[in-house]
Amino acid sequence: MKDRHHILVVEDELGIALTLYSTLSRADYKVVHAKTGRTALRKAANHYFDLILLDLGLPDISGLEVCRRLRAESITAPIIILTGDGTLRSKLGLFDAGATDYMTKPFNLEELLARIKAGLRPQPDYPNQPPMQVGELILHPARRSVERAGMLIELRKKEFALMEYFMQHPGEVVDRTSLAEHAWGSKGGAWTNTIDVHIKHLRDKVDRPFAQPVITTVHGYGYKLVTSRPVAKRINQEGRRYEGIAQDSP
Repeated sequence: MKDRHHILVVEDELGIALTLYSTLSRADYKVVHAKTGRTALRKAANHYFDLILLDLGLPDISGLEVCRRLRAESITAPIIILTGDGTLRSKLGLFDAGATDYMTKPFNLEELLARIKAGLRPQPDYPNQPPMQVGELILHPARRSVERAGMLIELRKKEFALMEYFMQHPGEVVDRTSLAEHAWGSKGGAWTNTIDVHIKHLRDKVDRPFAQPVITTVHGYGYKLVTSRPVAKRINQEGRRYEGIAQDSP
């Protein structure tokens, strides 16, 4: 019999906590509840959880600080933040603190279950993949980073997955549904906001330090990776290129 996933729900509002407990239990998850940030930190330190649902507005310690402390304690479980603040600045701050995803209150329970399922999905075995080059960009799966013009840029998991998809389709317009399927294993739609926030973060790292952006918005359609030499190549351990995939110039 397959083991049930353990989820820690950190929520001080009793009504929301009971709804989450009931919904997740019916979905066959084993749920543990914490009402305060300190309780959540103690439970996370003493028990293994597959995923953490974390409210931002807790009565003692902010959810953002709890998230930072969990990551500082090397707790790697996916953390989905529940927040009433939907501003872009707030969302970027959540990812900086180590959050995996976020949901803005009030949220749809079916969407929450979909995001939990995506968060629990096993990550690709990147270390076994060779680097990939597109123009001046080199993607390093083992280090989960991208190199541009000799500058090594560290990426978070979802940023790396998005960058990987862009580099697999250089010069092509890619829509949010395709990006969501690659990075989250789910259809687009509800993921649109999350994708846009992650791409904003990705651009801050890959484009902002340079004069020429490589990730462009195609309004009404999606995004495109633009390079002066849109050819995707894998690099073997000896540094030789192979598996060239020529693309039409944008």
